[in-house]
Amino acid sequence: MPDVSEPLSALAEEIRAAAWDLAVEVVDEGLREDAVPSLQRLGQVGQLGDMPTFIVELSKELAEPQPARLRRGGPLAGLVRDHARERESLGFAPREIVTELLVLRRVLWRFVSSRAHDLTGSEVLEAERRLNDSLDVLVAECVVAYFDRATAELADQARRDPLTELLNHAAFGVGVEEELDRARRYERGLTLVYVDVDAFKSINDELGHLEGDRVLRRVAALLTESLRGSDLAGRLGGDEFAVCLIESDLETGGRFLARLHDLVDEEAASGRLPEGFTLSAGLASYPHDAVSSDALFRLADERLYEAKRAKASG
Repeated sequence: MPDVSEPLSALAEEIRAAAWDLAVEVVDEGLREDAVPSLQRLGQVGQLGDMPTFIVELSKELAEPQPARLRRGGPLAGLVRDHARERESLGFAPREIVTELLVLRRVLWRFVSSRAHDLTGSEVLEAERRLNDSLDVLVAECVVAYFDRATAELADQARRDPLTELLNHAAFGVGVEEELDRARRYERGLTLVYVDVDAFKSINDELGHLEGDRVLRRVAALLTESLRGSDLAGRLGGDEFAVCLIESDLETGGRFLARLHDLVDEEAASGRLPEGFTLSAGLASYPHDAVSSDALFRLADERLYEAKRAKASG
């Protein structure tokens, strides 16, 4: 193939210089006949988004193709992923994001066609190939970004209790196993805390199940507020919760429970929890009390019910 570097570099420079006008043309075409309906809800800056930057980066690829620029993690591929995530956050459907890039392809090709009289047939074909190859990668990156996010969200949802958004029983158990392995490896402590709502059945019976659900969500929020970012919290089922305190001991667990009980008292006093609302809890610590997750779970459960029996008998 004849050397096309100089003519295509000149064409690329024209595209770079016209980047803003070309981006506006993409928006206008996207608005026309509602090709990208969500553009209607944005101001001009929002409508343009990263389009001028895309066009400048594509002009570089037209002048001098560099696989690293488009490779996943490369500057252009990273830019289009960020653009896709930003568009999604603004309510764009995945189809609209892809359509926007297809409109960009048409606008760029019209621009190249308008300059075809200054190019040879082989130069036009090479310009088309470079632009098409680059835009194909961008479209693929948009689709991959969408499916990556959707898959991650689905995976996270599968690990969450739908009512409280804490880890569900299975995911919490897996998390404790992982943290226990880490504690053994680095010779650190770990504390498991079981928490149970006292007289929860009476809340449901007297105040209704909607109020019962609200109370469980509030307890979950209080647990989360009481934890460090590295700690784990889960709903084991019904009105039973569990917390895994990383790099901790029984004394740390005691301080955690004191803080939690204070928060519960404040919530009950303010009316955000039912009057007289209380929790019971049981603690078990690695390696002081047990060295396996099964033993920790069993001991924390036993101590929880000892605390409940003590309240009932007192």
